[in-house]
Amino acid sequence: MSFAAEYPDEENLEQQEKRQKARWYAVQVASGCEKRVKANLEMRIRTLDVADRVLQVQIPQMPTVKIRKDGSRQHSEEKVFPGYVLVRMVMDDESWQVVKNTPNVINFVGAEQKRRYGRGRGHVKPVPLSPGEVERIFRQTTEREPIVKIDMAVGDKISVLSGPFKDFQGEVIEVSPERSKLKALLSIFGRDTPVELEFNQVEKQS
Repeated sequence: MSFAAEYPDEENLEQQEKRQKARWYAVQVASGCEKRVKANLEMRIRTLDVADRVLQVQIPQMPTVKIRKDGSRQHSEEKVFPGYVLVRMVMDDESWQVVKNTPNVINFVGAEQKRRYGRGRGHVKPVPLSPGEVERIFRQTTEREPIVKIDMAVGDKISVLSGPFKDFQGEVIEVSPERSKLKALLSIFGRDTPVELEFNQVEKQS
């Protein structure tokens, strides 16, 4: 066994110790700027040589399926917490400044320290997420079934485009995205009657 293998250098040990101290923090960002902040922050981490303290930048997302009017499915990702990114880091003055001064970053999520004198917002002391919170957030992104969405909701007025009830109008009383179907109350022979229809058979009235 070599000397180097038997006695790891102090720098590697120091890096391992730093990684063990790293915690996840939530950072509020300007609306719609999550991806831009992530890219800019990752570039600043490399440029300012703080990769040993700012370890990861994540935008938690979960899979979604949007059903279109023609019945086709569009797969995409939806942000779990719009307006926030998560950063795994060892908190010190320098790493705090690197994150805080990234364009479109508003502030860390934490406890606001009141100003001793004057008015206005005080300094926000970053508070790390608990291990339970971190586990719950990332479990949502990996284990959860895709969320099915459709541009149709209970109470919407619809017109039937095809089938035996073509040209009928009614009101949605139930939506079943997983089956690509809905139920609507249609006036048949003067009586409101619940009818099951395919998504691609109806159109939402404007």
